[in-house]
Amino acid sequence: MVLGLISDVHANVLALEAALAALDKSGVESVLCLGDLVGYGPSPNETIALLREKRVICCLGDADERIAYRFARPHVRKGVADETLEWTRGVIEPGHVEWLRTLPVQRRLDTAAGKLRAFHGSAHDPSERTNLQQDPMSLARLLTRNRCQILATGGSHVPYFRKVPDAGWAVNPGSVGLSLNGEPGADVCVLRIDAAGVEVEMDKVDYDYAAVAFDIVAWGLPKPVAEAVQFGRMSTRIDP
Repeated sequence: MVLGLISDVHANVLALEAALAALDKSGVESVLCLGDLVGYGPSPNETIALLREKRVICCLGDADERIAYRFARPHVRKGVADETLEWTRGVIEPGHVEWLRTLPVQRRLDTAAGKLRAFHGSAHDPSERTNLQQDPMSLARLLTRNRCQILATGGSHVPYFRKVPDAGWAVNPGSVGLSLNGEPGADVCVLRIDAAGVEVEMDKVDYDYAAVAFDIVAWGLPKPVAEAVQFGRMSTRIDP
């Protein structure tokens, strides 16, 4: 099995196009997206349409949840998240909202190397965050609790993976649309899985992030988001 992993697209359709093209060249058989398809970016309708057209397997992210179920998270989020989500509510097509409501919080796949469990935040709540940068024993317990040998989670916007001795793998593919590891571009991950084990490949895909930044400003969305897209880091706090 050759599986493409992506996460945190955040309505950045140019980044998504580049990411999917790169994954296709890598020979992936299917693509799994760990949520946050919308929010922050300027192209929610185009992004969802492309994900649906390409039959990408998707989980529900917390930004998606707040669009699909307006009162799901009544608390006010920090940074510019609420501002961008309010704009998204005004432009997103009703059919795409209905589709977001069909997405599960988690996905499970059987692989030759064991069970893969994938979600955005946690297995039960997209708004939570799962810390994969723990010591090996804690990660092993995390895999055991989730009853899997491969754990894939999003939300951090920073790529990370680790082999956990005698337990499996922990993977965060980073962010397609709003990568925050100090380098602009779309983060992608390829998992090559067979009976011998798992091979993890991380990559950063170039795209026209200046054009996306222009669109963000042109739509009146917050300038710190445009800066983050262009530079891969935040000059002002935005809460992913």
